Amino acid sequence: MEKVVLGFSGGLDTTFCVKYLTEDKGLEVHSVIVNTGGFTEEELKKVEAHAYALGVKTHTTVDAVKGYYDSIIKYLIFGNVLKNNTYPLSVSAERLSQALHIAEHVKKVGAKLVAHGSTGAGNDQVRFDMIFQIMIPGIEILTPIRDLQLSREAEIDYLKAKGVNMNFEKAAYSINKGLWGTSVGGKETLHSKGMLPESAWPTQMTKEGVSEEMVISFEKGEIKKVNGKSFSHPTEAIQFIQSIAGAYGIGRDIHVGDTIIGIKGRVGFEAAAPMVILKAHHALEKHVLTKWQLSWKDQLAQFYGNWLHEGQILDPVMRDIEAFLSNSQAQVTGEVFIELNPYRFQVTGIESVNDLMSAKFGKYGEMNTGWSGADVRGFTKIFGNQTGIFHHVKDANNK
Repeated sequence: MEKVVLGFSGGLDTTFCVKYLTEDKGLEVHSVIVNTGGFTEEELKKVEAHAYALGVKTHTTVDAVKGYYDSIIKYLIFGNVLKNNTYPLSVSAERLSQALHIAEHVKKVGAKLVAHGSTGAGNDQVRFDMIFQIMIPGIEILTPIRDLQLSREAEIDYLKAKGVNMNFEKAAYSINKGLWGTSVGGKETLHSKGMLPESAWPTQMTKEGVSEEMVISFEKGEIKKVNGKSFSHPTEAIQFIQSIAGAYGIGRDIHVGDTIIGIKGRVGFEAAAPMVILKAHHALEKHVLTKWQLSWKDQLAQFYGNWLHEGQILDPVMRDIEAFLSNSQAQVTGEVFIELNPYRFQVTGIESVNDLMSAKFGKYGEMNTGWSGADVRGFTKIFGNQTGIFHHVKDANNK
């Protein structure tokens, strides 16, 4: 019996894939779930039990949370990456981590086939297909939902006929949770106008009418402490920040973006920790980096985020940009002070031994101690020299 590795979440689409691949195609299914921070231990056990009940030969759970941070999220923080100045790439980033782990599992199992439950409508099909084509060339990719062009109703009818017992009631909102944020899709996001109601957000706002200060300590761009509490790995700090800031309803928004396949779409998301961290990190960088470091970081980070979103994590240029981003963090050490309020937050300041905004060099709006007024007078004459020549020639020619 031929082996196929299936990326499995336990939802409707991948449940259909198991039954279809085992009973209709006669394949030996080896399911694998890659946890990038969206599942509890109890949930993972339920997914495993569900997989075996459906008839998989083996089921494997991969804990990819720390690796997900080390290989992707870290660079999103270093680059202060927000897609279209809005979205922290919550789902797109984790899909790449999941695809890479599934590809490795194919090699481990020795399978000649790999399958995923993507439809033919979104970005995930491109991300999974491309990673598999690069990492496991020659392995045939099976996509039952896409290939059969199945509706949700058709999948449910098929599974009921197979005697599958699961909750087929479609939730009003589609939710995908991970370490770097949670996406929320619903009827309001299917059109160009409409905001998700309060009840749709997975994390409810419970800290109404109160505010508190949070202090994030960075060391070379990575979080080491939050409110004086140390962490063995930055993923723990991210989860801790989420537990505090999420209760304020912070980080909610709707992203409007261009899909890889050329259509626009809207999706809601909540990302309290990512938004607070990115804003805090950027504030610290603005104090400790030079203007050209900041300028080039912005340009490279924008490309990095766009290319990552489109599934191109394996392009070698990404390693080059990651090296630049990592090197840029040498001086990004200090504490950032944040005030959390219902539905909003504000960075109130930073403290760093590397702060370039120091009174010993001068005060903004007052006399600078580094040079005299005469120095500035001469400098500006030289600095504008070529532009002055241009206008002199232009005016002379127009007479």
